[in-house]
Amino acid sequence: MTLLNQLFKCDICGNVAQIVHTGAGSLVCCGEEMEEVKEQIAQQGNPHFAIVEKNEQEISIKFNHEMTIEHHIEFVEVISNDEKYLKRKYFKSTEPAEMKFKCDCKEGFKVRVYCNIHGLIATKGF
Repeated sequence: MTLLNQLFKCDICGNVAQIVHTGAGSLVCCGEEMEEVKEQIAQQGNPHFAIVEKNEQEISIKFNHEMTIEHHIEFVEVISNDEKYLKRKYFKSTEPAEMKFKCDCKEGFKVRVYCNIHGLIATKGF
């Protein structure tokens, strides 16, 4: 059974897939079942911890994470707590992991990053 917003990765080719519709069955790539990328929780001070600034106009998110070819954040996504709103931004390894957006997330939101080394990491409670 797959659930909304779960991530799966192929251990052979590295493909990553995100679930956009809950359903039965499993995901297969390169002839093998894909592995679920388990969400970890970032603690304050960790380079994967989201630094969030809010004002009436927009929300700004940034990370104190190195951005090199060898180690970088591939994307950042914001998911509203009611899961009705998802905003994602992809990054090149040479640019800072920062994003600004407008959000009508009355129930709050969490921020998730996908690091090429450490996988999927969330900061909750905004």
